[in-house]
Amino acid sequence: MKNTLWLLPLLLLFACNAGKTKNTGNAQLDLLAEKYVRLGLNIGQYDTDFVDAYYGPDSLKPVSKQAAFPKDSFLVEVDALKKALQAVATTTDNDTIRIRANWITHQLTAFSRRIKIFSGEYKPFDEESKELFGAVAPVYPEEHFRSLIAELDSLLPGKGPVAERFQQLANHFIIPKEKLDTVFKTAIAEARKRTLQHYALPSTEDFTLEYVSGKPWMGYNWYKGHYKSLIQISADLQIFIEKAIDLGCHEGYPGHHVYNMLLEKNLYHDKGWVEISLYPLFSPQSLIAEGSANYGIEIAFPGDEKTTYTKTVLLPLAGLDTTGITTYFRALEIKGRLNYARNEIARGLLNGNMSDSTAEQWLLNYTLLNREGAAKGLQFIRKNRSYVINYNYGQDLIKNYINAKTAGQPNKRWDAFNYLLSNQITPDDLIKGAAGK
Repeated sequence: MKNTLWLLPLLLLFACNAGKTKNTGNAQLDLLAEKYVRLGLNIGQYDTDFVDAYYGPDSLKPVSKQAAFPKDSFLVEVDALKKALQAVATTTDNDTIRIRANWITHQLTAFSRRIKIFSGEYKPFDEESKELFGAVAPVYPEEHFRSLIAELDSLLPGKGPVAERFQQLANHFIIPKEKLDTVFKTAIAEARKRTLQHYALPSTEDFTLEYVSGKPWMGYNWYKGHYKSLIQISADLQIFIEKAIDLGCHEGYPGHHVYNMLLEKNLYHDKGWVEISLYPLFSPQSLIAEGSANYGIEIAFPGDEKTTYTKTVLLPLAGLDTTGITTYFRALEIKGRLNYARNEIARGLLNGNMSDSTAEQWLLNYTLLNREGAAKGLQFIRKNRSYVINYNYGQDLIKNYINAKTAGQPNKRWDAFNYLLSNQITPDDLIKGAAGK
């Protein structure tokens, strides 16, 4: 008993010091997280595509701007932050602190590469994608895409070039301009209803839907914070019926709108992690965002449900005939696998071994875009470079990760997807998770 009493002050002292160490680690990381946000917002003053969303404190926004882009000082700051974060990660025994520090470090690697790209300093496609998005997409030879085109050849009705026959079929399912808003709002409402069956979203969540022109993309979610989004749809192109569900899920539910909301609520508001309030577009976070937004279509409309809903609800709403819709959706599944051709086009263009004319022909032949779509596709690649891997390879990484986590229990997919959307997940986590590590 005496020995126990004698030890008590030491135990109390140790407990106090342990708590102080833990609090110091958190406080130090919070300060580094604020520096990370300040740096990202400063870069965004010059590179207007750098910051995709910010809903953090006004106090972290820049108050002044140098006349010239301060590339070297930005790179020095990135390196200093990474060293400080790695010192925290390697000395803490707190898993949460280590995960946060490593996640920010991955983001900062992308900062460095984007700073150099903005300054005209480039690397080959795969090296760029690794630094920006934490992943290198697989390489497919042209023969791979030819074999997929052969599959389409046996599926599509009629004779002649596959791309023309696909376009002839697709043209039956163009949404009339006067029906566009009704069809899109109906599809988004259905995607939201299905998401709400699994997730308790903030009661104040909402979005505004706009139709725009002259953009290099089909749809975009501008997340505004406070659980609000602006969703824009490019209406200067012909929009096919499947895009109502695809974009409704991708930009809205359970895609970008839900992903950003869950991060804001669970990590920024509930835990106070200020780094989450900044979403840098060219970062590993975008591989998670785009991959999950694409896979979210399958989550919300599994199996044949997308075809069924389109046939029974959207096509009648658009005043379109349902004849051929099943064949069309089978063709779209193959077209989805052809999407990896975009990577090869971007890889060829960025590495300098594919001309613009060849790239356009690949888009027409292998991604089955019409000419206006191919022109927009080239515009997107020129502007966003290796970003294209986030849609296809990102989707496959997410799918493999979810499949591994649910172990053949499809009823658990929404739960696994929720975890993915609510935590600081890196591309490395996806690869390891898919491998069962």
